[in-house]
Amino acid sequence: MIALFTDFGVDDMYVGQVHRVFAEQAPGVRVIDLLHTAPAFDVQAGAYLLYALQKRFQAGDVLLTVVDPGVGGPRAPLMVEADGKWFVGPDNGLLSRVIIHARQCSSYRILWHLEGVSDSFHGRDLFAPVAAMLATEVTPEHEAIEPELPDWPESLHRVIYIDHYGNAITGISGESVSTEHRVKIGGLEVDYARVFSEAETGQLFWYVNSIGLVEIAANQDSAARILGLVIGDDCRIG
Repeated sequence: MIALFTDFGVDDMYVGQVHRVFAEQAPGVRVIDLLHTAPAFDVQAGAYLLYALQKRFQAGDVLLTVVDPGVGGPRAPLMVEADGKWFVGPDNGLLSRVIIHARQCSSYRILWHLEGVSDSFHGRDLFAPVAAMLATEVTPEHEAIEPELPDWPESLHRVIYIDHYGNAITGISGESVSTEHRVKIGGLEVDYARVFSEAETGQLFWYVNSIGLVEIAANQDSAARILGLVIGDDCRIG
């Protein structure tokens, strides 16, 4: 299986071009769109989202991961084998949470190169072909590398994603909080509820979502609208 995690968006031309690479170079391999609305250019937010989302994948799966504002610059193209799963993407910190938390991990600079690679679309011309190779048990030319590991906290106390319901996902691990805590965000303190049905209609609450992160929500309403939230806003546990 190949899974795609990018900030390409779902309305532009980019995702379809990547799918064409897989149709040509990895026919018969299942390809799924995990997320294409990772916050644009926000490598840090992407790193925490990716780590949370990748946990349900299995050894042998390949994840193409692209949040790459430095494309065409000096950052290395990277492939990482972490607990039997392969990750392909830029060496800019996007894979750092996966690498840090893996029980077994090896990181490699991609040396394979195709003639005519676009300077601005490595997702299509470099990372996708490499992911296709790994998914079909072909190993591209590579060398061991010490990857970029930014000094980021275990839990990131800011909003890293807002879904179309207006739920605000934070980078705070659900394992780091208790139900007695309150979340301070948007000038308010928000209490815990286990699920939406335990909150009154329109009531703000926080809970640990299905990927293990603290999320601020409102039952049948938009927490982001009510609190005026945008990606990057700070939040605190109190």
